[in-house]
Amino acid sequence: MTVGLPSLVSAPPGPQTTAMTTPLSEHDITSLDQLRQLYREPVELAKLKKGPVIEGGAAEFVARSPFCCLATAGADGTCDVSPRGGPAGQVKVLAEGRAVALPDLSGNNLLDSLTNIVVNPWAGLLVMVPGSDETMRIDGRAKLTTDPEILNLWSDEVRTPKLAMVIEVDSAFLHCAKAFRRGGVWKPETWSVDDGKSTIRMFNALAGTDFDPDALRPELEKSYAADLAGEQIT
Repeated sequence: MTVGLPSLVSAPPGPQTTAMTTPLSEHDITSLDQLRQLYREPVELAKLKKGPVIEGGAAEFVARSPFCCLATAGADGTCDVSPRGGPAGQVKVLAEGRAVALPDLSGNNLLDSLTNIVVNPWAGLLVMVPGSDETMRIDGRAKLTTDPEILNLWSDEVRTPKLAMVIEVDSAFLHCAKAFRRGGVWKPETWSVDDGKSTIRMFNALAGTDFDPDALRPELEKSYAADLAGEQIT
């Protein structure tokens, strides 16, 4: 299906800056000159890894990806990043590589990322393929849409989403493998063993609650299963 380049809303004025609550010290970097002095100039090959269109091998990579992270920012500049998973190829390339679309599938309904896009229409995606240490970053102006032509792009994969996020590609950038290799991300022998109850303990620490991990974990699994089943095509 061919979808034209979406008409995106005008960007708002730049985010307001606020002072940090921790005082600056003599070791803090406060200028671009200070920052650049710490690093060598990037090699020419690194500069060439960025482009304005997703096509060829870049489009093939996106078509293989079942997972990405979506970065957004509020009107005041505060940032948010959220994981987004779906069938391989959940990120659809539109308009001859000049835009991409991502479905909004079931989540926590806090709508943090979606709210940010409404008030500050810019977003970034970090697109990943399991087993690949290289990743692709896509940055650009964003909007939310309920256009049936776009929502139907996933009709053979999941139930029609309520809306989709469309990002006009300002730049697509190939990240090198060093970060994933340092972290051993795809090496099972480096993974820690988790009984699934650490999530409940983490929730208790963040929310100031005292839920029993043994009791709540099964309920959490039931909720996951119900939401995921509801996304399947019937």
